[in-house]
Amino acid sequence: MLDPASEPARQFRPAWWLPGRHLRTLWGRLGRRMPTVITRREQWETADGDVLEIDRLDGVSADAPRLVILHGLEGTPRSRYARGTVAEAARRGWGADLVYFRSCGGTLNRARRLYHSGETGDLAFAVDRLVREHPRSPLVFAGYSLGGNVLLKWLGERGADLPAQVRGAAAVSVPFDLARGARSIGEGFARVYEASFLRSLKRKTFAKLAQYPDLVDAARVTRARSIYEFDDVATAPIHGFQSADDYYARASSLGFLAAIRRPTLLLSAVDDPFLPAAVLEEVRTIARSTPALELEFVPRGGHVGFVMGPPWRPFYYAEWRVASFLANILDSVRNRT
Repeated sequence: MLDPASEPARQFRPAWWLPGRHLRTLWGRLGRRMPTVITRREQWETADGDVLEIDRLDGVSADAPRLVILHGLEGTPRSRYARGTVAEAARRGWGADLVYFRSCGGTLNRARRLYHSGETGDLAFAVDRLVREHPRSPLVFAGYSLGGNVLLKWLGERGADLPAQVRGAAAVSVPFDLARGARSIGEGFARVYEASFLRSLKRKTFAKLAQYPDLVDAARVTRARSIYEFDDVATAPIHGFQSADDYYARASSLGFLAAIRRPTLLLSAVDDPFLPAAVLEEVRTIARSTPALELEFVPRGGHVGFVMGPPWRPFYYAEWRVASFLANILDSVRNRT
């Protein structure tokens, strides 16, 4: 097991060979090699007759810490940042549980729904099961983008009312304000990301319509040309919201940050093309009166990018920083007991 005390501190310096916010964002998907880590797949039956798919990594001991990982919008088993975070857990001798949002693990889910940025019920279900299965294991959490929003919302909803095993969390490139994030991803070059997400989301929605033909209006889904329009005609009605605006207002983690009581790192880049920088200033204001929050907002890093080092040996800072922060929390708790 890695000794955190022996690990050198690192300061993020963006890779010189990835200039601009978009190359920093795209490299992880288009240029990065898939991290190698062996996991096993489990399917957990949910109360509504559906399943959650989990990729699991066992630790070196029965009471080793477990890292719960939440991916971003339309994440898959080939999301490199998520697999890289599992590899970080393995390097430290931790267990890990990569939780796939419904429909994202490789098979279409069964229930009359999909997933969204404010759905915390499945995370709560997974945590309750992990607490039962591993009562001696501390739990720490990592959420990326949409998964970070879900994680922060859940932490804020629960406040101090969390299992004792829940020790801390880290959230990377979170779209704290979903409405402003939806507008930002529809501007300039960011429309490339929007188009990619829309293709995937529409394909999945039409597959769901084959199961439930009356779920939403297929013609309106076909006509949707932006994430906002898609959320208004699909995400919102499928999941019980009145509109996209209602969904964004109720699901954004920005309104839940002040209630977080477990130590939580927020790592974001000011040049994130998925979110206006002004939102980060609002997060800074909340953090000043919320002791549990630790902020690291760097000028240049892109969205779930944070690449440093030379091109022949890139280093993925976000995954290391998340694990290092959580390791320090675990170490401080051990020292107090």
